[in-house]
Amino acid sequence: MSLTRQDVEKIAHLARLSITEQEMPVYVTSLSSIVNFVDELSQAQVGSVVPMAHPLDGQHQRLRPDAVSESDHHEKYQQNAPAVAAGLYVVPRVID
Repeated sequence: MSLTRQDVEKIAHLARLSITEQEMPVYVTSLSSIVNFVDELSQAQVGSVVPMAHPLDGQHQRLRPDAVSESDHHEKYQQNAPAVAAGLYVVPRVID
């Protein structure tokens, strides 16, 4: 699928890019080649590929134990807050 000049102009408008007339042919060519490459990749048959847990065969991810390593200081930290309710910071409403 090749992109047209109009497609690139729409993309540039959505991305808030200002593309000059001299740059436009380069963008059309570059973006078209990227879209074509992605289309080519999407046609690869990957249904039988097993997901890898680690990129190196036989290796395993070393995991640390799931244990608390720090004590709870939230009450100390909330002493500096202008407003706290039920252990949560109270902030002004932004959206009505």
